[in-house]
Amino acid sequence: MNIEAGTKKDAWSDLVLFLLVAFGSMIVTQIPVLIYGLVKFDGGQFSMETMASDPVFYAAATALGTIGTFLLPVYFFKRLRPSLTMAPTQSSSFWLFLLAILFMFSFSPLMSLIGDWNMNMKLPTFFKSIESWMAAEEANRAVLTEKMVMVDSFPRLFINLIVIAALPALGEELFFRGALQNIFTRILKNEQLAVWLLAFIFSAIHFQFYGFIPRMLLGVFFGYMLLWSKNIWIPICAHFINNASVTILAFYYTRQGKSYGDLVASDSYSIIVYLGSLISGVVIVYFYHRYASKGTFYGKKLA
Repeated sequence: MNIEAGTKKDAWSDLVLFLLVAFGSMIVTQIPVLIYGLVKFDGGQFSMETMASDPVFYAAATALGTIGTFLLPVYFFKRLRPSLTMAPTQSSSFWLFLLAILFMFSFSPLMSLIGDWNMNMKLPTFFKSIESWMAAEEANRAVLTEKMVMVDSFPRLFINLIVIAALPALGEELFFRGALQNIFTRILKNEQLAVWLLAFIFSAIHFQFYGFIPRMLLGVFFGYMLLWSKNIWIPICAHFINNASVTILAFYYTRQGKSYGDLVASDSYSIIVYLGSLISGVVIVYFYHRYASKGTFYGKKLA
């Protein structure tokens, strides 16, 4: 990644400014949602649950939230700091995009296993109240997610591909891998640590505790895709594929008369499948890193 010269104090100043811009943008863009929601849902009846009862309004509010929270802060910060290269777009071969997509699919079974382990995680007994709160929050979010993704019409699928896949992929990657990974690398003076710390924060801000570890690993994957390729469009593409595949699968399940419970129920594979997922994932990562750094596979140049 292209890290501009400057002191750690400069990087901290950029971080404070970026967070202030992000907070201000998030608040301003949510004002229309709040006003419209209070009018539409008769004041006190306005909540996340009532928003979800109106799919069109919920989709619009979600899209505006993504734009205000992630996309606009990057845009305005770039205007304030035009010299910073926050989202490098070094020319990359089609092969790097293909390898990134293949990795997302090949690692999917193992990610599912990790997700199961995370879902069944139990905290020590003295954290029981916290665990109960986490479970309640997860259940609430599951209800909202179900109303959003379980659709059976093509227009709603198209809207979901924009709201759930395209906008989050673009916004979150520009925000975390583009802007913050640059700033944190300059603060920490360590690219590896910046990738992992941002992955932790990336997962934490979703407030889905029983999916924390798989989402953090996704953040790590996206971080290294950018670090090695120096092209922000590769993690954006991988992020989109990840979200879009779930969105399309939910649409298919709904058309088949299946429930959200069927969608989130994890398939159980044999140990051979999990080992294959691990080995193929490691092999793809190896070739991705090799080609991103050298532009060759065993001395052979690929266009």
